Amino acid sequence: MTNPQIDYAAMAAQWRVERETTLKASRVELLAQLRALGISEVAVDYEGYGDSGSVEDVTVQPAEVNLPEPLVTEVGDFAWSLAYHHHPGFENNEGGYGTLSWDITADSITLDHADRYVECSHSYVEGL
Repeated sequence: MTNPQIDYAAMAAQWRVERETTLKASRVELLAQLRALGISEVAVDYEGYGDSGSVEDVTVQPAEVNLPEPLVTEVGDFAWSLAYHHHPGFENNEGGYGTLSWDITADSITLDHADRYVECSHSYVEGL
């Protein structure tokens, strides 16, 4: 039972604004760190299903640049959060997966995301 005195739509809207603010701040911080290392592109593969998920891989260009492990984690967390912001709950049930591609030079992000689902065809015939 829901509480009629709680405005859930307003709470969801506020949560969305807070996430957007956090994502923007993280993006600015990560962009500066990645540019300082000479990174031109980042790709992050993620996958979620069965109520959990993870970042599968973080790669950078040029490939010979090795990201420090804490930065790999930060970039992965940012990608997961951005994917979740645009596709909330994608890790549930059959889940979803995708790749975040970030052109560091142009500061342009592409999110290529797919949601999995189960399709069911049902028929019911009585009195044949």
